[in-house]
Amino acid sequence: MVALTILIAIVALLLIASVLIQNPKGGGVDATFGAGANQMFGVAKSADLIEKLTWGLAVALIVLCILTTFMLGGGNVGPEIQSAQ
Repeated sequence: MVALTILIAIVALLLIASVLIQNPKGGGVDATFGAGANQMFGVAKSADLIEKLTWGLAVALIVLCILTTFMLGGGNVGPEIQSAQ
């Protein structure tokens, strides 16, 4: 369970970093962050790669959170009612 919590934290930090690297106007940190990658792949391809990485991390975070909830046995809300005998 601790491993899943640590994995969720790592994925969340990577997701935050990938969102901060992006710029909605097309320039931004990703244009200067990976100058070698931009020369090799071009600016459009590196922005597309970062966008796909962001979506992948978001899906991974959602799946990990749902998996952790099922493993914890979430869903028991309130006390159980026992029949009187």
